[in-house]
Amino acid sequence: MKSPKKNLTNAEGVAEVQGLYGAFSFPEKLLQKLWLRGDFDSSAARLADGRELKVVHPGKWNHLGGPDFSGARLAIAGRAITGDVELHLHARDWAAHGHANDGAYDNVVLHVVLFPCTETETRGAGGRMIPVLCLLPLLHHGLEEYASEDAIEQLAGRPLHHAQEILGALSSQELDTLLRGHGGQRWRAKVHFAGERIKRLGWEGACHHAALEILGYRFNRAPMLSVATTWPLATWGRGSAEPKEVFEALSGRWSLQGVRPLNHPRLRLEQYAEWCALRPDWPVRLRQQGDDTIFARSAAGRRRLCDHVCGGVIGGKRFDNLVGDGFMPLLAAQGGFDLETAWAGWYAGDVPETWVGVLRALGVFGGRGRPVSQGPVQGLLGWMLAQDAALQG
Repeated sequence: MKSPKKNLTNAEGVAEVQGLYGAFSFPEKLLQKLWLRGDFDSSAARLADGRELKVVHPGKWNHLGGPDFSGARLAIAGRAITGDVELHLHARDWAAHGHANDGAYDNVVLHVVLFPCTETETRGAGGRMIPVLCLLPLLHHGLEEYASEDAIEQLAGRPLHHAQEILGALSSQELDTLLRGHGGQRWRAKVHFAGERIKRLGWEGACHHAALEILGYRFNRAPMLSVATTWPLATWGRGSAEPKEVFEALSGRWSLQGVRPLNHPRLRLEQYAEWCALRPDWPVRLRQQGDDTIFARSAAGRRRLCDHVCGGVIGGKRFDNLVGDGFMPLLAAQGGFDLETAWAGWYAGDVPETWVGVLRALGVFGGRGRPVSQGPVQGLLGWMLAQDAALQG
């Protein structure tokens, strides 16, 4: 992954990075979340001096003073090491924050930085040298996509009374224009991110990674991406990826608390194994579906598409997420197909009921000809993100 062309960091540990629609913020706290979740290609992790790094356990996240993570278990060039981990957006932030003269940081064994640097080590107390890991080249997504996902996670459980009050004051035409505008921007962002994924992984790899990530939403997307990296599509197609073994290989990485039985990662892995056994060439089959008529909204069409691409294994709202968040953006990015209208009219998928409730109250959904669909939901989400960014700005 290439480093962003331009970034600035303020005193609060927030980088301002130029993105698709202008500058966006990437806080140091989000970097800490990525480290905690292991949301990067750990199999390719190399220290700045070239030595191999294995993260056995990221450590305990420290929300108070001192190093960001305590008691991390690592292996550097095969040698086991236990200690603290400190994260910064830039390597220079270590000295700027005075950590070398702070005894609380004497047990730091790894300095993780987001942006590339020329330093291969960081000087600690008494001249002790601490190895450096640059995380940016290992990330599964671009910084803007991570920042967008993090903002959505924070919005998911937030009450929406203010949204209903503000939007309820608009006329039907004004509301429709607003939702279409923000929905269109969300669509273009999804296509852009899908295109970046295709550039990095190729068509087959992009499909494979997107499918497993969506099957892992919301709580297990990071370990699912690790699965996608470690077990390529070909291993699933020939039956070499055994779901139980894959699940156990990432024990300790899965988030199971609050996960509904149907979304249990082991079940999702079993479904993906069955999917790939029935349709080992599913990315090829998907690529043949560029005509937007295949995505015309109907129960029969939905079943045909599910059977053709997924062997009928994945159904319900999770299949709708696969179509809206994965299949359509990937096809639009790869072949330049105009799928925005089909995407806007597709089933909304697994979205918070509160969002749907607000749109029902506003008269967007309900009655004949106004079914719950992707476009208005994404438009509402885009508007909420814009409101949140304005408040923080």
